[in-house]
Amino acid sequence: MATLDRDGVCISYDVAGSGPPVLLSNGYSATAQMWTGQVAAWSGDYTVITWDMRGHGLSDSPADPAQYSEALTVGDMAAILDACGVERAVIGGLSLGGYMSLAFNVAHPSRVRALVLCDTGPGYRKDEARDGWNAMAVRRAESFEKRGLEALGRSAEVATSTHRSAAGLALAARHMLPQYDARIIDSLPSISVPTLVLVGEKDEQFIAPADYMAAKIPGAVKAVIPDAGHAANIDQPKLFNDAVREFLDTLPA
Repeated sequence: MATLDRDGVCISYDVAGSGPPVLLSNGYSATAQMWTGQVAAWSGDYTVITWDMRGHGLSDSPADPAQYSEALTVGDMAAILDACGVERAVIGGLSLGGYMSLAFNVAHPSRVRALVLCDTGPGYRKDEARDGWNAMAVRRAESFEKRGLEALGRSAEVATSTHRSAAGLALAARHMLPQYDARIIDSLPSISVPTLVLVGEKDEQFIAPADYMAAKIPGAVKAVIPDAGHAANIDQPKLFNDAVREFLDTLPA
């Protein structure tokens, strides 16, 4: 994998294939390894860019909490595109990676050719719901702080991934997972690029958010992946790959 220096923080990324670029962002506590099946399926016709978020995988896990945030993550995505010589790309991700893709569209709309939002949500408008999400993020952090990498669990996307630092994952949970306002959910009606919303049929936590995004984003296409959970791309790779490929192949130049 290639590396990028972001003010002393090394960000790891990989580029495969040729053709129109697609940037894929991992879910929390997963890595670029979760996209192996998509890289193999699409890199014959697309340039597939994958990366490890701060605190994850081969990217650095700085000890300073100030080095973790939504803004820095979005900045990392833009810097990776710059390093690849890409001005505009399809921006996609799963779970936290999908939320960061929406945040990227808010910050850099001119760099987004299309959005692919996988098993994710747009955040919360009500403080009570947001507080519940943020409390979950703290619990995830505390689990890594107490148990180390044993706290990773066995979800499909996590099982494919290798990490170096439990401390980095804890800091990412404390400072990248939390949400503080309704900027992202409020941005949905203003999204002006083609958008694909995917969700696993069994991903109960994200079915309602997927429905909401599909209803609020103008012209959005929704795909439900049968017999798939949160990691729809791993649970049903062919169905997932075909749904995304059909969307990608119909994008205007």
